[in-house]
Amino acid sequence: MNAPTPASPTLTQRWQHFSRNAEQGFHAYASWLVSITWKRFVVLSVLLIIGANILQDLPPFSFSWRVEETSDDDSARRSAKPAKPPKPAKPTKSSTSEEAAAPAHPAEPASASSSHAGHPEEAKGEEGLRYEIQIDGRGVRIVPRSSAPASGASAASDSSGSERSDLPSVDIRIPNEKQREAVREAVEDARRALQEAAEDARQAQSEAEDARRELEQAKEQAEEEARDAAREDSGRKRRYRVVHLGDFLDKLAVIIVLASALLKATYKGRIQAEAKAAQATETAEAESLRRQVVEARMAAMQAQVEPHFLFNTLASIDHLIETDPPRASQMQRNLIALLRASMPTMREANANGGVRELAREMAVIRPYLDILQMRMEERLQPEINVPDGLLSAEFPPMMIQGLVENAIKHGLEPKAEGGSLKIKAEVVHGKLSVTVADTGLGFGRAATAGTGVGLANIRERLSLLYGKAASVTVAENQPSGTVVTITVPYRTASTHQEQGVHA
Repeated sequence: MNAPTPASPTLTQRWQHFSRNAEQGFHAYASWLVSITWKRFVVLSVLLIIGANILQDLPPFSFSWRVEETSDDDSARRSAKPAKPPKPAKPTKSSTSEEAAAPAHPAEPASASSSHAGHPEEAKGEEGLRYEIQIDGRGVRIVPRSSAPASGASAASDSSGSERSDLPSVDIRIPNEKQREAVREAVEDARRALQEAAEDARQAQSEAEDARRELEQAKEQAEEEARDAAREDSGRKRRYRVVHLGDFLDKLAVIIVLASALLKATYKGRIQAEAKAAQATETAEAESLRRQVVEARMAAMQAQVEPHFLFNTLASIDHLIETDPPRASQMQRNLIALLRASMPTMREANANGGVRELAREMAVIRPYLDILQMRMEERLQPEINVPDGLLSAEFPPMMIQGLVENAIKHGLEPKAEGGSLKIKAEVVHGKLSVTVADTGLGFGRAATAGTGVGLANIRERLSLLYGKAASVTVAENQPSGTVVTITVPYRTASTHQEQGVHA
């Protein structure tokens, strides 16, 4: 039977795999950056930039191609365009008539000069021609003649040259008296007609001149626009830029260096914060383990003490039932009160953060001392001095009971005459101080002296609960015995409950 082929991963799975690997690579690179010094980082950064510049000249990064570029640099030329000349104004009709009437005045001297009759005047033309003007009583005659050399000083008008018949001549006859008036009017009409025709001609010439100027201006404007277009085309130069495949390497190297420097500066703080958080977690876990160990030890000690104490108490009750039944009954009631007060000790302490009210501790200590006093009789004189105002103060459980048990077991029981045991609670410098003092043999002097494990456990528990704010002191009592003082911050149970609610 063929084995089933595994299904190919989906796109989402591939992306998740890639993201996970990329994140791991990023953290590995950042951790390596943080592990090196800044001096080494600068050296490696310089080497990276130098290597990138070297790679630009090596295949395949040395491959290149040309890219066409256009640049517009004709803005300066456009701003320097020459201004067009102003369009000349059209001459008015009155000025045209004045200009037309101006040549009419020189004709008067010509008519005046024509009054010299009988004196022919000659005017030389171009190319050897001359015009002979004859003025006599018949009128004025202008005849063209060919040029000829003069024959002495008395050259006559008809012998000075031959008349040219192929050229036009002018013959103006003077009319008689009857025709002068009609001629004058005809001349005046002709003159006015000529003036009007000349004025119309000049006006038409002026309009033609204006049209010519407008045509020239339109031509100049078209030429200027053509020059602007040519200038624009010439200003948009075509350039070719050589692009190499490795042009991005130096910029990429600089970006990598800057990003790595930023990552090295920021990731170090993150690693330090993570390290501090991990250290705090480890410390909290270690303290929790230590607290659990101490509580286990206290539970073991309690398990060891309570059976021994119970066996001794039950044996005393059994003996007193035969000898002194009332005392046996009293001892039995004290044992029941002790068991009722001490049974939920560890559970309540764990629920309240390792502490409980001092009144609960006194509820255990009082029947405990009553039972021991009934067993030791006059050899034990207990004294409890705890004000009612301090019964609501917080105090770690089973510590006072442990100190009382040590004081009786290692101080008062080995002493033949016994002694006194005093328990005192007071507030000193804002802290709750509980003192257990006995007048026994003294610390470490009895044959049944312990190993100090009980005091060590008390110190460890206080350190876990209060840190350096709590302490245990052991001193010699006068004239004999031991004084043990436990000092903890003074807090009431209501204050602890309010702090728990706010938390």
